[in-house]
Amino acid sequence: MGRAFEYRKARKMKRWGAMAKTFTRIGKEIAMCIKTGGPDPTSNSRLRVLMQNAKAASMPKENVERAIKKATSKDQADYKEVVYEGYGPFGIAMLVETATDNPTRTVANVRSYFTKLNGSLGTTGCVDYMFERKCQFKIVGKQGLDIEEMELEMIDFGVQEIFEEDDNIIIYGDFEAFGPIQKYLEENNFEIVSADFERIPSETKELNEEQMAVIEKLLGKFDEDEDVTNVYHNMKE
Repeated sequence: MGRAFEYRKARKMKRWGAMAKTFTRIGKEIAMCIKTGGPDPTSNSRLRVLMQNAKAASMPKENVERAIKKATSKDQADYKEVVYEGYGPFGIAMLVETATDNPTRTVANVRSYFTKLNGSLGTTGCVDYMFERKCQFKIVGKQGLDIEEMELEMIDFGVQEIFEEDDNIIIYGDFEAFGPIQKYLEENNFEIVSADFERIPSETKELNEEQMAVIEKLLGKFDEDEDVTNVYHNMKE
């Protein structure tokens, strides 16, 4: 097993936080996706994936339909993806992904969370190099499927690692390989449960329990903020 497997196994923090926040996040992603690719899932491959993500998160179908309809209306907020970088306490590197219609508000909030817990908001690029950005798919396994054979076949599509997790198969690949991997899976009739992006730290830093509790407190602050969609760090879980 490779580093992506170990990272996934170790990362116990809730990915999207509470269910209400999960739905908000998916709604924002749908809005941004439709703005660039249109409201038709047939021609918008990213929208197809987001609809699957919504299903995997138990988001009601009517909520998804409402989000799609709202995204095409004049009342839809203009969300932008903004990534903030900084250091938490004890030198822990952090990347904070946001989807916001008010970057001034968001950056002020993010800075305050860092500052209150003895961290600091940094400049673009200060910690990004410590993380590898990858795409990740979860698919339903097929009877008699040979994982090693599938991995060899998909290397040309940018796949780096494939492993089983319960009754599903997890696929990690290059960030730029999202489209080719999705196309391969759809053309070969694999059922995509969910798909997203991850930032995996190249190295992790070990802390004691007391220090970890402080980092968890900072992560909790980010989790409470509706503009924040993901937080990645290099603390060893």
